Amino acid sequence: MKTTIRWIALMLAAAMLLMLAACGKEPMPSDTTDGSEPAQPTGSGEDSDENYDGKLVFDHAMALSYANRFSVDYYKGGYKMITVTDGEAVTSKLLIVPENRSIPEGLDADVHVLQQPITNILVSSTPTTSLFYAIGMLDTISLTTNDVDSWYIDEVKDLMNEGKMTYIGNYKTPDYDQIVASGTKLAIFSTMLTEDVAEQLDALGVYVMLDEASEEDHPLARVEWVKLYGAMFNKEAEAEAHFNAQAELVEQIAEREATGKSVAIFYITSKGVLYARNSDDYMAKMVKLAGGEYIFDGKVGVGETGTVKMENEAFYDGARDADYIIYVWTLGGRPETLADLLERGDFLENMKAVQNGNVWCTSPDFFQISSTLGDMINDINLMLNADASTDQLTYLFKLK
Repeated sequence: MKTTIRWIALMLAAAMLLMLAACGKEPMPSDTTDGSEPAQPTGSGEDSDENYDGKLVFDHAMALSYANRFSVDYYKGGYKMITVTDGEAVTSKLLIVPENRSIPEGLDADVHVLQQPITNILVSSTPTTSLFYAIGMLDTISLTTNDVDSWYIDEVKDLMNEGKMTYIGNYKTPDYDQIVASGTKLAIFSTMLTEDVAEQLDALGVYVMLDEASEEDHPLARVEWVKLYGAMFNKEAEAEAHFNAQAELVEQIAEREATGKSVAIFYITSKGVLYARNSDDYMAKMVKLAGGEYIFDGKVGVGETGTVKMENEAFYDGARDADYIIYVWTLGGRPETLADLLERGDFLENMKAVQNGNVWCTSPDFFQISSTLGDMINDINLMLNADASTDQLTYLFKLK
């Protein structure tokens, strides 16, 4: 009897152990009642974009190598915040909202929302237009303040001739009726924008973003602004590839032996006023990056971009021994020959570069394009190493 009871107790204990093991077992596909695969997640997982609709959850910031007047912050769900500064204060904050996404609530008052797709833009700056061109987004520009005859980018001319891009007058006096009729709500101007135009556009409900690229202190920083527009149009890969190609070109030039040759950069207005590039202007830095030496380095406009007005005698005293002259053709009367240039200032005749036939001019499109400054730097390097037979490069030509 005791043996029977003991046997029954052992059987009950074994049954309980089997039940406990079954309760802790993970279900397998074969455990489903109909033999089919178990249901999979439906997209509402922790990292799904749909969980961030209408929310700003920071993800990462854009990496920049040279530019310091803009930044791009990326948020979950495809949202992006573009911030532009003048070096001290914020001038624009743009929240890029993906198509079919909700606009987050509680945004700061200074944040302007741009819902993708972003089109029908007024772009006043020609260098900015060249950056749009570099990433294949010219068709987003509908209005320009530069007439068709002033353009050197053939694709822009084509769009204007086809009626897809419209000239609305000079950037100082644009046709506001045309702007209103176009329905544009976004304008991009250079820092040359006048206060009265800015106020009028604001009154018309047109948001103005200042492109601060011209205030950057490194040539490649100007090129890097292509990344801002890449973010605006989801063209980050194209923008990164374009910038990297220009940066790599400059890096290759740096590996070449420095020429030790000096360069003067200037122009003379129709009224006979001479302007030389400042020591820290981007064109002066382009000469250094090309393996040359800017003749006024550390002597005029130290710490400043742009140009400085100089008396003819002072310029001659400082630049007469320069090995090369780069004359800013579009701003300096557009001489076609060396004789044309000397008519603007006969004091130039005894300069070393003139005597040796090393006077070069910028091409007509030089200041319309900031997307290929790496190529321009390469041209300066080629100029410094050219033989007497070379008289034409992509962005420079020799006066004879």
